[in-house]
Amino acid sequence: MTLLSTAEETATTVDRPTTGRLRVVLMLDVHDGAQDRFLEAYELLRYQVSAVPGHVSDQLCQSIDDPSRWLITSEWESAEPFLAWVDSPAHREMVKPMHGCVSDTRSLRYSVLRETRGATATDTTATPLRPGEHHPAVPGTPRPGPDGVVRHALSFTVKPGAEAKAAELLSGYRSPQARVDDTTRLLRTSLFMHGNRVVRCVEVAGDLPTALRHVARQPGVRAVEEAINPYLEEDRDLDDPMSARDFFQRAALPAVHHHAALKTGPVQRHAYLYPVRPGTGAVLAELLSEEDEHAVADPGSPLVRATLYRYEDLVVRLVDLLGDPAADPAAALGLAGPRSAAVLGKLAGPAERTPDGLRRLLAECAMTLVTDRSSAED
Repeated sequence: MTLLSTAEETATTVDRPTTGRLRVVLMLDVHDGAQDRFLEAYELLRYQVSAVPGHVSDQLCQSIDDPSRWLITSEWESAEPFLAWVDSPAHREMVKPMHGCVSDTRSLRYSVLRETRGATATDTTATPLRPGEHHPAVPGTPRPGPDGVVRHALSFTVKPGAEAKAAELLSGYRSPQARVDDTTRLLRTSLFMHGNRVVRCVEVAGDLPTALRHVARQPGVRAVEEAINPYLEEDRDLDDPMSARDFFQRAALPAVHHHAALKTGPVQRHAYLYPVRPGTGAVLAELLSEEDEHAVADPGSPLVRATLYRYEDLVVRLVDLLGDPAADPAAALGLAGPRSAAVLGKLAGPAERTPDGLRRLLAECAMTLVTDRSSAED
């Protein structure tokens, strides 16, 4: 696997907290002949998981129609302890015995809203989510904006000192064909680096998982992914479904806001990684979204499009600008509107809203463009 505008639009995803129990459903396909090893691995894993804070219970089920298909369901006191565990190195060590037994996995997470046992029915304290919303700590399945484009990103780090080699490798692949099937097309991939952090932004018309599977089958792309593996700070094995799933869960950087308008002129694409005060990533993303909404509606602003990606305190802003960012650093950074003072207050370290201060902040936040390309036409 791998990850790699337009009419006036505004697509916004708003996080709304939920509370209450969490039900996790993990669907697995077990290799022929690996059933005994799988059961042994689960037997060990189940007792390790039962000791994790927040774990309530779990069940292992086998399909009565297809013996190779299995289901693990678990219940947790809330989403937070589960997510803290599933993203941890301890989790990755626990599931290693299952590697090699399983050919495919799919994980689904649900808040428990109603429960009936015998004649007793209860409501939980969980608040139902409206369509398009998701739990703030759970990246939702990326959905198309009004223009039909799905925007998503991956972020990972390479070993310090390997930045130049990583940039060389990541820029050296042939663009895959744009057409995936009758309903899905690859549109654009933009890859940036900031120090040893890599951010790859993808735009797809149609179904994102279908597009990613298509890209994963391209020999050139796969060769690049294999070549960069030794330079990653965290190991991964994309031939192992469990390892691949863990990597893409850790690397996911969902798009939480997108704003755009029709403006004419030559457009340049840039990305900014913001230094965030601990615990303020969500608020900063909301403030920057308000700034961008104001800017795209202003005919005098150079901002044409802006997409905000966030996971916890990792906040990346991808922008299309008219002209050189250095000519208007406030607009480039999302600091030209009424919430600029609030934005500055959420940044770590001193940041002055003076010409020199904005230029320093622009240089600090600016990511280096490694590659920006559209997919090849059929």
